[in-house]
Amino acid sequence: MSYALSTTLHTTFEDAVKKTRNALADQGFGILTEIDMKATLKAKLGEDMEDYLILGACNPPLAYRAVNADRQIGLLLPCNVAVRADPEGDGVIVDAMDPQIMVQVSDQPSLREVADEAAAKLRAAIDTLSA
Repeated sequence: MSYALSTTLHTTFEDAVKKTRNALADQGFGILTEIDMKATLKAKLGEDMEDYLILGACNPPLAYRAVNADRQIGLLLPCNVAVRADPEGDGVIVDAMDPQIMVQVSDQPSLREVADEAAAKLRAAIDTLSA
């Protein structure tokens, strides 16, 4: 099983980030965290890399249901969405963690419904970007 829901956009990195934020918001996700990998690795290690931003996306009702089903599932929250320049092309790749991963690592059957709903919302956001 793939652990990512992905698409490639043919636009600027900044535009891809904006579109990704909007697509996630339209599906009820807010951004709790943001990690600029390019800036962090340059500052901490002196290493250069392509534009790469990790957005920690959270849909509060789904997160609440998931944590109530399995308190340790917080280790897999929020749903990470990476927006990254394709180092081998001219596009920008958007990868969202597939929430079905939660079902695979937890033995709580009640997580399946939450993961299905979260996956549907993330797929809808990715599909919006692909359109």
